[in-house]
Amino acid sequence: QVQLVESGGGLVQPGGSLRLSCTVSGFRLNYYVIGWFRQAPGKEREGVSCISSSDGTTDYADSVKGRVTISRDNAKNTVYLQMNSLKPEDTAVYYCALGVGVQSLLSREYSYWGQGTQVTVSS
Repeated sequence: QVQLVESGGGLVQPGGSLRLSCTVSGFRLNYYVIGWFRQAPGKEREGVSCISSSDGTTDYADSVKGRVTISRDNAKNTVYLQMNSLKPEDTAVYYCALGVGVQSLLSREYSYWGQGTQVTVSS
């Protein structure tokens, strides 16, 4: 049974930083893509970033480029999302997801999802 567990969310002031973690278990294939998505109240789910398990190729949404870094620790089956210079508009539930197809920021490419972690940016 594939499981993805996010952690690291919380309340942070504008300009602050958070590091989210996504730990994967139960997945047996060597190749996969981990994506981070977010969904704010009343808005559609948005792709934030993704990373390949093989060569570490990354992609970022324009809205977070330069402020967010995705990385992976294959030994720990964990992917991280370092978020800096956070803005109130970054407030959302953040989800990680696993896919085995093309590397993409489209949610339809991902088959397995975590339960989400809340990120709130507010003073």
